[in-house]
Amino acid sequence: MNARTMPPDDAASIDTDIAIIGSGFAGLGMAIRLRQGGQTDFMIAEKAESVGGTWRDNHYPGCACDVQSHVYSFSYAPNPRWTRMFARQPEIRSYLEECTDRFGVRRHLRFGHELVSAVYDETRHRWQLAFANGQQWSARVLVSGMGGLSRAAVPNIPGLDTFEGKIFHSQQWDHAYPLEGKRVAVIGTGASAIQFVPQIAPRVAQLELFQRTPPWIMPKADRAIKPLEQWLFRNLPFTQKIMRSGLYWMLESRALGFAVHPSLMKAVQKIAERHLRRQVPDPQLRATLTPDYTIGCKRVLISNDYFPALSRANVSVETTGIERIERDAVVTADGVRHPVDCVIFGTGFQVADPFPRGVVRGRGGVDIVDTWRDGAHAYLGTTLPGYPNFFMIVGPNTGLGHNSMVYMIESQVEYILRALNTMRSERAAAIEVRPQVERAYNERIQQQLGRAIWSTGGCKSWYLDPNTGKNTTLWPGFTWRFRQATGTFSMDDYFAYAPTAQPTALPVHATASVHGSAATASAEAT
Repeated sequence: MNARTMPPDDAASIDTDIAIIGSGFAGLGMAIRLRQGGQTDFMIAEKAESVGGTWRDNHYPGCACDVQSHVYSFSYAPNPRWTRMFARQPEIRSYLEECTDRFGVRRHLRFGHELVSAVYDETRHRWQLAFANGQQWSARVLVSGMGGLSRAAVPNIPGLDTFEGKIFHSQQWDHAYPLEGKRVAVIGTGASAIQFVPQIAPRVAQLELFQRTPPWIMPKADRAIKPLEQWLFRNLPFTQKIMRSGLYWMLESRALGFAVHPSLMKAVQKIAERHLRRQVPDPQLRATLTPDYTIGCKRVLISNDYFPALSRANVSVETTGIERIERDAVVTADGVRHPVDCVIFGTGFQVADPFPRGVVRGRGGVDIVDTWRDGAHAYLGTTLPGYPNFFMIVGPNTGLGHNSMVYMIESQVEYILRALNTMRSERAAAIEVRPQVERAYNERIQQQLGRAIWSTGGCKSWYLDPNTGKNTTLWPGFTWRFRQATGTFSMDDYFAYAPTAQPTALPVHATASVHGSAATASAEAT
């Protein structure tokens, strides 16, 4: 059924060839490339009322990208109108809205569709989807573009529900709440907090920052993009391509320190130490803000105004752990009460658990949460044994600490397109990655991660699964290696299901060819 002839939203059920969940960079990127390839039989389910993903949901003061604008965009849709080297949230969201219209994917969108369950029907070789609004879809292929930054993480602090003041997570920022003259507690010192703390510090009466572990912070080479540069990018597009390429390779070189030779991070750490010394003259505060682990072990942050904000007279940094929250105060483990009017969480997202229990169930009704009980894993971060015709974008071990995620997203999208084309040519109703192929791939990934800075730097981070300690988040090396690994699709790595009523696996080839396939090539990350 073509999207033009789709039944209205109040119909009992909608059949579509491809269902995409989410309309951030991942979901829109998939939809755009499908349209460019002439495919129109697909739908995008979006829980909110507009596109944008994390750039719609996160709108706290100071929200901006920490990767340069020119590389944080689709390769086929450069934006010559970026106003700063590091784009701010409104510009990125506007860019995604523009791409939605420019590439004709808006008519494929269904807003207000929050996925409740996706269950694989083995008899029909289709995914049966149910949404919170009562809608039901049936799709041959399911593509998750939900991403890892979609579910806010709020710590379970005793007494949280007794607090009588204002409380919110940075992702659900309440702009209507007046911070002026308020006593504010900020819990968490991650990427969000270092952006919004400098914005609200001058407005509040008192700000207490509750820090568990200080982050390493590098200078931010941000500036306004000059009108002449914008004119060049608009009228001579190759100039922006040169800029993009230069930035990409500059960022890519950082993988040498993260994953290849962690000892190189010592030189980077000296730059961060100098940045801290220059911006924090108070030796006691400087000691409080100095990490005790090697730079790169946790996410490296960039800011020029965070340290100066913490040096303000109305700002204090508290390092004693929080014991409980009372109706009008945060109480630390030393028994000290910190009276506050407002609590803001800058505690990040549930990256290790992207899918709540009951949402995705594969063959035999097995919940993906149970499949991942020992930590999330996937083949090329994209496919998973037991879940036919299910593709993830920004899946396990595709995250980055050094370059643009849009590059990784585009690599995965192209791999999925190759898979769909191969299914069509082989006349396969469904495909499913072979367990031994996926296992061999992930063993190599974990071996390489064991030598990287994230494992040897002496810290605990959100990169690691809290239950197993495995790094289930990051890609261990150069992004061009991932592009190389996803550059071909081999049916040797998959079972193929014939278009029959019986869910009998009919392998296209008799045995899985692990050696020489992407299972080996893709793991050659360094």
